[in-house]
Amino acid sequence: MLRTTLLAASRSPRSRAIVQQLPPTRALVQRFVAGERLDEAVAVTDELVGAGRRITLDHLGEDTRDAAQAADTAAAYEQLLAALKETGLAERAEVSVKLSAVGQFLPQDGGKVALDNARRICEAAADAGTTVTLDMEDHTTTDSTLDIARELRADFPWLGVVLQAYLRRTEADCADFSGPGSRVRLCKGAYQEPASVAYQGKHEVDRSYVRCLKVLMAGEGYPMIASHDPRMIRIGGQIAEWEGRKHDSFEYQMLYGIRPEEQQRIVETGATMRVYLPYGGEWYGYFMRRLAERPANLAFFLRALATRS
Repeated sequence: MLRTTLLAASRSPRSRAIVQQLPPTRALVQRFVAGERLDEAVAVTDELVGAGRRITLDHLGEDTRDAAQAADTAAAYEQLLAALKETGLAERAEVSVKLSAVGQFLPQDGGKVALDNARRICEAAADAGTTVTLDMEDHTTTDSTLDIARELRADFPWLGVVLQAYLRRTEADCADFSGPGSRVRLCKGAYQEPASVAYQGKHEVDRSYVRCLKVLMAGEGYPMIASHDPRMIRIGGQIAEWEGRKHDSFEYQMLYGIRPEEQQRIVETGATMRVYLPYGGEWYGYFMRRLAERPANLAFFLRALATRS
């Protein structure tokens, strides 16, 4: 019930106005968001790379309303990639892109607009010497996102995609995207979905996650284990060992600000640890989903509110 309420609040303009006005909100957001400006994001990237992490940067801009705004978001990614190239960080930092931010939901030719803008970003990434991963949103976007991914991979075979284990279809999607050169980030999923398309209970989602991991680890691609769950991390490492995978043939991924000690532990094992690092002014929806995902995040927020009140 609480998760459902928070996810609904993440889409509510009224809730957004209230949360943004709360005195401690901005300070707390810094735990999960690198900042609103490009230079802030680059500075945090440099710090984390220095600590042995790899990075995937997400320019937050999900509320795209017209083609001009979608083009502006693509331009922001081009600027980000140019900065990564200039600073030498591109070797260890890539970008993550939500297709909704580059035009996917526009009423006229949204798919084409998103494809064209995503292609611009991929070209900039290729020039910088790094990669792009397409984020996944709610289940209504899955087919469109994967269709665009297939088209882009014809020219950019290193393009990564995100698949969500709580969707009933994902095990089959993992098989489709487990071929040579593919990069798949497997997460559990952060959107409220109906039972007709998604597993509802934690144990069902966990079992699906493990099944999907087995498919990806047995495949010829590069699996990315996106989880903060200690059990899933252990299982992922065990499956990789069973499949004879070396440390450079898969990686772990976690969100910025969550379980930093575990991130460091994974680095010290010699495995690849990539941090999902969001930045930008449109941080509200992202922040609310982080509160919904883990009770500890919400408790942290509420304690801060009580302290400041």
